[in-house]
Amino acid sequence: MTEHRTGTREEWLAARLELLQAEKELTRRNDEVARQRQELPWVRIDKQYRFETDEGEASLPDLFRGRSQLLMYHFMFGPTYTAGCPVCSTIADGFSGSVVHLENHDVSMMAVSQAPLETLQAYKRRMGWTFPWASSLGSDFNFDFHVSFTEEQQRTNDGEYNYRPLDMKGVLESPSEGLTEIAAMTGTDPAAYTREGPGMSAFALEDGVVYHTYSAFQRGVDAVWGMYQWLDRAPKGRNETSFWMRRKDEYGT
Repeated sequence: MTEHRTGTREEWLAARLELLQAEKELTRRNDEVARQRQELPWVRIDKQYRFETDEGEASLPDLFRGRSQLLMYHFMFGPTYTAGCPVCSTIADGFSGSVVHLENHDVSMMAVSQAPLETLQAYKRRMGWTFPWASSLGSDFNFDFHVSFTEEQQRTNDGEYNYRPLDMKGVLESPSEGLTEIAAMTGTDPAAYTREGPGMSAFALEDGVVYHTYSAFQRGVDAVWGMYQWLDRAPKGRNETSFWMRRKDEYGT
């Protein structure tokens, strides 16, 4: 149980006004950080990538679907998974309904995973999602953007994730109970499960050229995880002592 104190309405209001100043400072700082994101240099992408989509084979420029900006969620759904990552699934629950609004503001949004397209389509129907979802299976895309790793990379730590050298030694030697549980929910073991990583990336299309403009991983995707934004404002906060979340159709089972 979280600790809390009680007080009068006057004490609450005084504390709330003090917190309001901190929240305003955070809002202004968030605005500044957003500006810094938009000032990052754009990196031209000349490599050709192929994806499988509901409409057939597609290139990276095709994924923009006539718009100049593309936001992509790197959804953990590896080739051997039997179901999508439950954590990524809660994130997708939060952004699925936002896609139509973004599309009407010159921004395409979609998920990309390594699982075969038919597997993604079946899981998407199960979850009731409407966002576009492409398979990058057989492409270097996930590996080039540091969200998928080979077994060899995992064994030798020859790779990069979240702008740091890959470090899988602890995962392979002594996976935590929580990690083992999450992996089992995807039909895999900890090693196979962690050959995929969560993240999001942003791209721009200008004069027929695609540019990579931004990527974030791990806690960097917290801001797009709608559920946690609500929990952070609940009386007990995130209040997590063990892995608790389930896919939305699994609660109560």
